[in-house]
Amino acid sequence: MMRADARRNRERILMTALELFTERGPCVSMEEIAQGAGVGVGTLYRHFPDRRAMVEELAEATLEGLRGRIRARLDERPGTYWDVLLDVVSYCAWQPLALITSLAGSAPLPPAAVKLRDEVGELMLQIVAGAQQEGSLRRDLAPEQVLDVVKAAIDRPAARFDDPLTTVVLDGLRASPRQEA
Repeated sequence: MMRADARRNRERILMTALELFTERGPCVSMEEIAQGAGVGVGTLYRHFPDRRAMVEELAEATLEGLRGRIRARLDERPGTYWDVLLDVVSYCAWQPLALITSLAGSAPLPPAAVKLRDEVGELMLQIVAGAQQEGSLRRDLAPEQVLDVVKAAIDRPAARFDDPLTTVVLDGLRASPRQEA
């Protein structure tokens, strides 16, 4: 069992890493994370033997949070699938998705993270298919293509829901009255 102060340090380290990675991308150093969390580098390395261990834990937590958010929105689903898509994109814009992509590109993801990533992908395809079926999302793109476009907008450091790139992407995916027919 972990001491209370050690648990607080670990949580501060993870929260700081999450904020810095989301804001600046995967180039943040372990020293910057330790300094931001108000702990020594030795304390950071006692909790996480290397950068990859920390990133893997953040990746799993991020994907679990995203899966939970999507499931909750699909279960309650007030409004349209387009509304659900906008909510998910807004949520994703504040997550370190670029970090997860970077992790996946450098070595295989842990099995738990792969399973979560695949579940999130299936849920996203369900949202896209629903939005296309209801006529709120353009139908001239395959659902997988839509996800690739959305990923390009949100899977980058400092992505925001209201930044120009995300706004243009969402405007381009929205079905026009001409496309709905």
